Amino acid sequence: MSAAPERLLTGLKRGLGPVNLRLLSLLLALSVLFAGIAGPQMFSAASLRSMAFQLPELGLLSLAMMVPLLSGGLDLSIIATANLSSLTMAWVLTHGLPAEPGLMWALWQLGAVLAGILVAACVGLLNGYLIAHLRVSPILATLGTMTLVKGITVGLTHGGVLSGFPAPVLFLGHGTVAGVPVALLLFAIVAIPVGVVLSRSPFGLTVAMVGSNEVATRYSGIDTPWVLMRVYVLSACLAAIAGLVMMARFDSANAAYGESYLLVTILAAVLGGVNPTGGFGRVSGLVIALVILQLISTAASMLDLSQFLTLSIWGATLIGVAGTTALRAWWIRRRLMSPSTLAADGLKTAGVAVAPAATNDQGG
Repeated sequence: MSAAPERLLTGLKRGLGPVNLRLLSLLLALSVLFAGIAGPQMFSAASLRSMAFQLPELGLLSLAMMVPLLSGGLDLSIIATANLSSLTMAWVLTHGLPAEPGLMWALWQLGAVLAGILVAACVGLLNGYLIAHLRVSPILATLGTMTLVKGITVGLTHGGVLSGFPAPVLFLGHGTVAGVPVALLLFAIVAIPVGVVLSRSPFGLTVAMVGSNEVATRYSGIDTPWVLMRVYVLSACLAAIAGLVMMARFDSANAAYGESYLLVTILAAVLGGVNPTGGFGRVSGLVIALVILQLISTAASMLDLSQFLTLSIWGATLIGVAGTTALRAWWIRRRLMSPSTLAADGLKTAGVAVAPAATNDQGG
């Protein structure tokens, strides 16, 4: 009777992966807990709609952080890059946009988006060159570009905002299609190809190899500087798309938007199973982690908890998941390295049958 559930669990582990299975279990447990505490409004249509509108911008920024983390680095400049990109788009949209809707009106908006992505790609190229060719530490390189980019944006705008965007841009931040927010659809459109590229393409494999052991990867004949250049350009372009979503949601662009998201993107990536030292991680795990964090945030808002307490709960969740994973790995290593296991493995290697341990059952 126990064989069927065991086969089901094995199939789930193989299909979802052990990390995703644990995250889904945590998500289910938190859903039950918060539904019991906050009541039925926790999963009301309005609550789910609010979560769906809030998740995309953090999700896109977390994707931008995940890619360099997989390569063994990180990108501290994603928020500054997103704001620079959104300000570029906003400037183009507010200078020279035709007054009447038409072909040029639509092309001008498309050109504004492409200009923002191009500017972000330039930041990514700078990060990639510093890290891949000049061998600057990713922390120092991206910290420098973060400061540089933010200084430029604040200096050019004097800390002000650019606003007044056409209806299609605002629809991206506030519109829905069949009840689903357009921003969430955009996140899915971006996340699915990125997940496929990172898990099933030669580029994704080389990124994981660089994150696992860059020196060995380089000696195997792979052009690791070129891989790292593409990693940071991709990260910057994802940040630009996040900047577009933020600009559309707020109907304005500013040099200081989203600064509180920086550490949360690292939290989401690591909670989602991305190895902080590089080499392993799945976009599906990141998405589940984002849902968990959004669920905690929504529950805290409904319970009128402090924002700082929400951050503490997020941190405690990360510590709990990471600690459980580390303890599980330690327990497995302990079992594998135990004298009895080593002795049994030695006998099996020598071709000696190992009898099961005798039980000393005392009948009643």
